[in-house]
Amino acid sequence: MNAGPLGGLRVIELAGLAPAPFAGTMLADLGADVVRVDRARPGADVLGIPNDPLTRSRRTIGVDTKTPEGVEVVLSLAQRADVLIEGFRPGVAERMGLGPDQAHARNPRLVYGRVTGWGQDGPLAPVAGHDINYIGLSGALATIGRAGEKPVAPVNYLGDFGGGGLYLAMGVLAALYERMSSGQGQVVDASMVDGSALLTTQLYGMKAAGAWGGERGENLLDGGAPFYDTYACADGRYVAVGAIEMRFWTALVEVLELDAESLPVHLDRSRWPELREILTEAIGKYSRDELVAKAEGTDACLTPVLTPDEAAQHPHNVARGTFTDVGGTVQPAPGPKFDRTPAPEPQASHEQGADTAEVLAEFGYDGAAIGALRDGGAIA
Repeated sequence: MNAGPLGGLRVIELAGLAPAPFAGTMLADLGADVVRVDRARPGADVLGIPNDPLTRSRRTIGVDTKTPEGVEVVLSLAQRADVLIEGFRPGVAERMGLGPDQAHARNPRLVYGRVTGWGQDGPLAPVAGHDINYIGLSGALATIGRAGEKPVAPVNYLGDFGGGGLYLAMGVLAALYERMSSGQGQVVDASMVDGSALLTTQLYGMKAAGAWGGERGENLLDGGAPFYDTYACADGRYVAVGAIEMRFWTALVEVLELDAESLPVHLDRSRWPELREILTEAIGKYSRDELVAKAEGTDACLTPVLTPDEAAQHPHNVARGTFTDVGGTVQPAPGPKFDRTPAPEPQASHEQGADTAEVLAEFGYDGAAIGALRDGGAIA
């Protein structure tokens, strides 16, 4: 059985919410042996999602990290691991006895990955927050929404996942690469403010070049341009239009059966309101699927806006294996794709603490030691 590109990598994940579990999922998806350290007494999670995709493809041990014995269990695992990841507020892991200094004292080669909203330092480091707060501070949130209206929260994709979990996973892999030459581990400090700011890098280049100067919703890529927006169809569903370049705009005009000679120049900002009305009317004559069928095979850059359920069933996504069914739950499949070492099939989430004895045995604990820890309440 193929182990994936990260086969042989050992990761310890201290259980948390959203960004750290997503980093753990990405590593596990690509073949890393991820062990999630859950509470000794399950059922206290905020979301409590059965078969949660953010806990797939790894084993779970139940440990009471409020006990010295439980802390020792986690440190003994870190001693033989490559990576430890956590998503607590700054200082929490240290107070638990599981901070970088404690872990590196046992294993100097350990890559210690931590993800927070504000970062490990700075004036806001100890303050509570959520995705919407972090992307508000990074400047990302201010760019999302319609002209003249309030900013729109993009679910929690930008902070928790793009600027958090994915950012942490990339940092961990970079630290592992550096360890190949130095032989030393290090701390990876992934802040969701920093990460979501990094996602806006192109915007700063466009601003410097004068290509992004309007308010929210008035620019090329934020819905301000009529040829880069979503439109309602006759059946109340939507299509996405991204016909920026001239050849794509020409193809869109042909699909919509518009008179190219009578249309405003599509890059003329002063004519954008007029052009938007024309496109709104033309697109509104068709049902979504009818219009998508007309555009199929062309370079009009017109595609359906699919619901998550529809996306999983779209022929292109089916052909690519973009989604998969794991334990009866449809969810995105591992990625990216590798030609020699494809990711293994994801496995359904295990119940919290289900693998405690198995994992501890692998890490050198004998049956008597496991029994004593269980009797003392340090493990599940």
